[in-house]
Amino acid sequence: MPYVTPSHPAPPAPAARTGRPRGGRPLGRLAAALAAAVTLAMGAVPVAPATEARAAVPRAAAALERVTDFGANPGALTMYVHRPAALPANAPVVVALHGCTQNAQLYADNSGLDTFADRHGFLVVYAETTTANNANKCFNWFQTGDNRRGRGEAASIRQMVAHATSAYGTDPARVQVTGLSAGGAMTSVMLAAYPDVFTAGAVVAGIPYGCGADVVSAFGCMSPGVDRTPAAWAQAVRDAHPGYAGPWPRVAIWHGDNDPTVVPRNADELRDQWTALHGLGQTPDRTSTLAPDNTRRSEYVTAGGRTAVEVNRVPGIGHGTPVAPGTGPQQCGATGTQHFIASICSSYWITRFFGLDGSVTEPPTEPPVDPPTEPAACWTASNYEHVRAGRATTTGGYAYAKGSGQNLGLYNTFVTRTLKETPPGHYTIATGSCP
Repeated sequence: MPYVTPSHPAPPAPAARTGRPRGGRPLGRLAAALAAAVTLAMGAVPVAPATEARAAVPRAAAALERVTDFGANPGALTMYVHRPAALPANAPVVVALHGCTQNAQLYADNSGLDTFADRHGFLVVYAETTTANNANKCFNWFQTGDNRRGRGEAASIRQMVAHATSAYGTDPARVQVTGLSAGGAMTSVMLAAYPDVFTAGAVVAGIPYGCGADVVSAFGCMSPGVDRTPAAWAQAVRDAHPGYAGPWPRVAIWHGDNDPTVVPRNADELRDQWTALHGLGQTPDRTSTLAPDNTRRSEYVTAGGRTAVEVNRVPGIGHGTPVAPGTGPQQCGATGTQHFIASICSSYWITRFFGLDGSVTEPPTEPPVDPPTEPAACWTASNYEHVRAGRATTTGGYAYAKGSGQNLGLYNTFVTRTLKETPPGHYTIATGSCP
């Protein structure tokens, strides 16, 4: 896939880190060799210096402001901010977490978040990790020393939010977080570990919280993915902050249909995790499509009528952040690197989901009804590929369509089925015409 840039865990580099040491965390030569081998097999690109990454962006972009002292920094991260020229008092905050092999400036240059920060008046806090933390500059979402409340990288990001309140006068009650791939998985970490800090999050090509506890299991979470019950996923989040009584953050999930790096099954498991926490079922209350590329949106709505969880399935793209370069009101971003894919401006819709664009975030009294002519999505593939993509599960050597539970036959690469997806996340065997 031309747009695939693997975002994957790797062991910490043996070099000393800045900040407080975390003893006992090296993974050993075997784990390092395994991570390196998989990295090569997946075609990872070398880590480019920040100046080289910026040079690849085909447009001028404002340099981020580095914050050198933001308090305790047990995870040895670097803090940057994008501050609009006229930042209002009590402005909201969006924390942005880059993917593997990226850096804060590259993410800011291409994701389009700064466009909407300038337009609507919110502060963007960019956390950046280093090769000293992780050989491929991935956030360590899979390591207990970094993905627990009060520890490592998670604690450093929390300190950035606290510093934003004291230094820039931002509103501590309006803090959101988003990120791509490893940054998306770290977004899950922050929502689980600090539900009292973040009101909402947007996970782009990410992974549910509690999936993976080391390098080996983390690769399994990415592909073929891990299938657990909604209750089990929800309990993993509750265990991250025992005794927390809510409310839980609202969550938007973005995932490319053709992502081979973090397979689409992860979008379903994320949905299961957060709908269960909100006490909702896994059948959407509303479905619709978003222009310009017919991204399929599923919304899961509370009794009060507010969308608590939404899943956005972007057709035809692999692993990356969906962007739509241009100057239109719903356009943003740049495609100067493989991490950002021309399709739809996800940052526009994420800003809207966060309620930062000035629009009314509550739905109308009469919710929208799906157009009756909206076509179903269809997939023809082997049972092995259906399972790998999250459209089916496997038990006892057989594959079963996710949602309907229909038996697809033997779980192998030889049996081929066409599955129809309607509503999103619910698959049945296509018996007639299928678009």
